Amino acid sequence: MKFQSAVAILAASLLSVDVNVNVNAYSFTPRSAFGVGSAISSNQSIVQVTRSNDRNVNGNSNGTTGMVMKESPSSSDDAKFSISSLFGGNNSKSKANKAATSRSTATLEPHPSARDHISPLNQMSPANIAQAVANGGFVQPSSLPFHPNIHTGVLENGLSYVILPNKSPAGRFEAHLQVFSGSADELEPQQGIAHLTEHVAYMGSRKRERLFGTGSQTNAYTDFHHTVFYAACPTFTPRSNGKTPMLPMALDALCDVMEARVEPSRLEKERAAVLSEMTMVNTIEYRVECQILATLHRENRLAKRFPIGKESLIQTWQTDDVKTWHRTHYRPDNVLLYIVGDVDPKDAERVIDSKFGHITAEKQGSEIKLVDLKPEASNLADSIVSGKNVIKARQSWHYPPVKHEWSSGSNRELEEDFTASLEEEEEHKQIYDLQLQDSYDLDERVEFLKSSKVEGGKKVRPHIFRHELLQAFSLHLFAKRPVEPITDLPSFRRSLARRVALAALQIRLNVGGRSDDPPFTFVEFNQLDSAREGCAICSLDMTAEPHRWKDAVCKSIAEVRKLGIHGVTPSEMERYASALMTDAEQLAAQGDRISNGDQLSYLMETVANGHTFMSPEQSYEITGKALMELTLEEVNDAARDLCSHVTSIHKDAEADDGVLIVTACSPKGADEGSEEYCDEETLLKTVYEACQADVKPEIDIIVPQSLVTEKELQAAIEIHTPEWENGDFSDGTPSTPADKLTRPFTLRRLSNGVRVGVGQNPAESQRGHLRITAPGGRDAEQRLGLKPGSMAVGSRAMQEGGAFGPWTREQVELFCVDHLLMVEINCNEESLVIDFVFPTTNVGNVGFGDDIQLGITGTESVMQIVREIIIGFHWEEDAL
Repeated sequence: MKFQSAVAILAASLLSVDVNVNVNAYSFTPRSAFGVGSAISSNQSIVQVTRSNDRNVNGNSNGTTGMVMKESPSSSDDAKFSISSLFGGNNSKSKANKAATSRSTATLEPHPSARDHISPLNQMSPANIAQAVANGGFVQPSSLPFHPNIHTGVLENGLSYVILPNKSPAGRFEAHLQVFSGSADELEPQQGIAHLTEHVAYMGSRKRERLFGTGSQTNAYTDFHHTVFYAACPTFTPRSNGKTPMLPMALDALCDVMEARVEPSRLEKERAAVLSEMTMVNTIEYRVECQILATLHRENRLAKRFPIGKESLIQTWQTDDVKTWHRTHYRPDNVLLYIVGDVDPKDAERVIDSKFGHITAEKQGSEIKLVDLKPEASNLADSIVSGKNVIKARQSWHYPPVKHEWSSGSNRELEEDFTASLEEEEEHKQIYDLQLQDSYDLDERVEFLKSSKVEGGKKVRPHIFRHELLQAFSLHLFAKRPVEPITDLPSFRRSLARRVALAALQIRLNVGGRSDDPPFTFVEFNQLDSAREGCAICSLDMTAEPHRWKDAVCKSIAEVRKLGIHGVTPSEMERYASALMTDAEQLAAQGDRISNGDQLSYLMETVANGHTFMSPEQSYEITGKALMELTLEEVNDAARDLCSHVTSIHKDAEADDGVLIVTACSPKGADEGSEEYCDEETLLKTVYEACQADVKPEIDIIVPQSLVTEKELQAAIEIHTPEWENGDFSDGTPSTPADKLTRPFTLRRLSNGVRVGVGQNPAESQRGHLRITAPGGRDAEQRLGLKPGSMAVGSRAMQEGGAFGPWTREQVELFCVDHLLMVEINCNEESLVIDFVFPTTNVGNVGFGDDIQLGITGTESVMQIVREIIIGFHWEEDAL
């Protein structure tokens, strides 16, 4: 029995709760940044064969891993090495001292890498915020409203900041310093130095150590496009009776990162930590991820600049090498400071200025030790800001300095903005080989196939990775498109149309995956904006048994083509649009109870992609307005664009310049000619033939508004009248009366003997959690004379099945989708456990605004599911 998570549906992730084997399929979050992090705390996982909701390829020295292609040691281990060999031969906070510092830097040379560039605040510039405040929250009448409590600013030295007051929890805040340089900014002999510098800068900070014992948490992580340092702290120091604020201490620690001392002892300690991480990450999952990303980004720097770096280089760097990288990139114009939590914005602005205002790019540049490296760094900076197709300079300073080959379905206006002619690219390459298309000594020796043209001039970029440790076949089919900033109602409505189309397709794939004989073990189709890669990634990710890989490819591609050609049905449009509205309502109901961490993650990703950051209440209002105007035609237009990289491969489709990127991972050792064998020619042929097959429109499934009619319910009540009885328990639990509520839990019995415990939790608005525990479990198999494993298999069959009474499995699943229910059935040693997550408000509503017809509440719908599981469950043979 497969029930969908409301959150997953509405994020268009729609992960199956019963899937155990898959390969990561690329969801993107600010903290998970396909990068590597310092060993202060662990909050991210690495590339995983079992799927997580977010694409996390993040390594830190506490046991998690980061990306690495392990190199053999240098041939001259005894010789000290410096990057320079490859290229040629006390802070006062007073205003008076700031002025003196400013005067002294007037004689310094300009920073070699500092260039005029677009503001990292994007839509959140102080001018836009001020205009929005003057116009009732809107920059322009058609613009989306800014969050009413957001504060932004830029110091005189160029450092930008964002402040968002948030009292969840009260008495705490988070400060994140984002440096817009990561592994993609490294020169050829610097591969891995961004990550090592992160370790040295924060782990070696004396001021960070002052936060120890205060209830604070600190960490850092490195990615393709940035390095982030953060501190999560109480508003006041413990035992100070609210007299000593923590914000100055936290910002002291982050400012110390900007002025990091690179001491030999600290460098050696962190070098050992980074090298230890390299050994931990060199797993089969890591190698698969390397292959996927190197194929996806073959045309740009990301294919050769994984954050973990090169071991042969890391082993030899000296303090001057690390300090040179640090002083080149850690400058005021190249950072953004976020503060979210229980803070006063005016006070925070004052502290920011006092802590960071004295730092200048010129002073940082004067401390670059390897002066012979300055020309190379300067050429890199020139190449970034002058390239017409370099998205970092053209769209968002948060993005890596790369270009992309756009796929079908891209926004043509945006695509033209970020595209250069061949002549322009060749001229640009004369300045610097920014996209690393030439061969270099440290490049991995990986043979990638060139993009192949299939019939009709369509382009496909294939790659196959085989390894003896792989046990399943996986397909990863990609399209890359420009990120469309969501700043007004039309762009917001288009984003909702995409979410409806994605939700419809994922449910179809899930239902198909639970057929009598599904060809795949996992499948997901999604498109998400990725700041870390500087584009929107549309991905079809699928795993299957090796001998069934062709059937799985054909089936999954057929579903994508069906959506792209025929669109969604009217009932699907109504179902998923209603779910979006319910989700927005629940988020708005949480209001200021959204945690600092969640607010900050959303804020960072929103600012990075140039979207408008709204409050939950504003988002709810705008969602309702947009859905009132959203048409089936708009949703089907979005579906067509989402799937166009697949539908365009049809022989009769018009050819364009887009490329379809296909990576397959397969077990090594299959005999040529066997069902398991997959080579590039067979893969291309299978994908192409799958794109030629005819597909029929989706047939609408009638979904019940209620599983139990009022007549059935009344008849059941007449037979078995429900009554509460006193909670008289024999296990030591205090007896409770049948007519009183107790705190924190009310314990009672129903007249049929069922024990019920109810507690209220105001922290999670409009959401409920229900757990049913039936004693038995695996321990009961012997006592009941059952075969070993019977209970575990039975619980899994219940999860895979789901037909109740007159309703089919598909109807029940869609009922759960409509009512935002999530159900998970497990068997442990002692009991069978069924967990439910459900909304407590009316769900399954029809229409919007004044025309809305309310459905039943989520509480009632989950109780109907419970009733049917107990008395009306159908055991289906194929579910076993």
